Amino acid sequence: MTDTALAGASAPAAGLAPGLYPNLPIETYHGDRTSLSSSGARSLLAPSCPARFRYEQDNPRPRKAVFDFGNAAHRVVLGDGPELVAIEAPDWRSKAAREERIKVEAAGGVALLAAEYDQVQAMADAIRRHPVASALFAPGSGRPEVSVFWEDRPTGVRRRARFDWLPNPGPGRLIIPDYKTCRSAEPSALAKAVHEYGYHQQADWYRAAARAVDLGGEDTAFVFVCQEKTAPYLVTVFEPDMTALRIGAAKNRRAIETYARCVETGHWPGYTDEIAYLSLPVWAEIRDTETYL
Repeated sequence: MTDTALAGASAPAAGLAPGLYPNLPIETYHGDRTSLSSSGARSLLAPSCPARFRYEQDNPRPRKAVFDFGNAAHRVVLGDGPELVAIEAPDWRSKAAREERIKVEAAGGVALLAAEYDQVQAMADAIRRHPVASALFAPGSGRPEVSVFWEDRPTGVRRRARFDWLPNPGPGRLIIPDYKTCRSAEPSALAKAVHEYGYHQQADWYRAAARAVDLGGEDTAFVFVCQEKTAPYLVTVFEPDMTALRIGAAKNRRAIETYARCVETGHWPGYTDEIAYLSLPVWAEIRDTETYL
């Protein structure tokens, strides 16, 4: 990857061609309905389904306060995003505080209560003190919010990804970090989060994005920098193991093929199109068999 390749990429008037987009507005990225994202791929598979994916595409969720906090944390840690403005108020119940928030949002910023503003600053300080996280997000070592679009060769499906942070080109293995806030950064809790939120699928998806535009090879690493949202804002950096990545890759392949089939047929099925034959949950079956049978 070269700086020229990054600087030369721009959004064409009629759609987004394959390539790198370092300055693509996030609204344009999410608004591209002709490509499949990692989160979209995950919502095509159980416990979700294609019908829910299609509905969510047609009916985007309204912004919630938790999203603003996540955006604020990203803004401070990555140095990119809307301006943060502290509102000197204990909560949003007063008319004056609400009017200030409306004014800030109208100007394109993110309004935070003063306590929330101090919180995200403290979180960023904790990242800077962490020996690994601080190196991964070192100022000048990469670019924030770089988008990639590419074509899936087996199906022709257009895929997209948006790196939180794309390291500058250099010798050695490419290590791409992704920043996430969480309730608990304790490793066993994060292992459950990998399964629940499909982080192993995201890791495989973004590694594929890097390979598609010649950013890295098969040894490219995608690591998660997870930080608790409560003091002392502990940080854990982890990489899914090879088994998790293989499973993530298999699930992504299933999702891409499902998407291609739905686009071709125009049919976006729900959980099942047939009568479901269900058993009790295993734990309930064992308990009630012992009690009643």
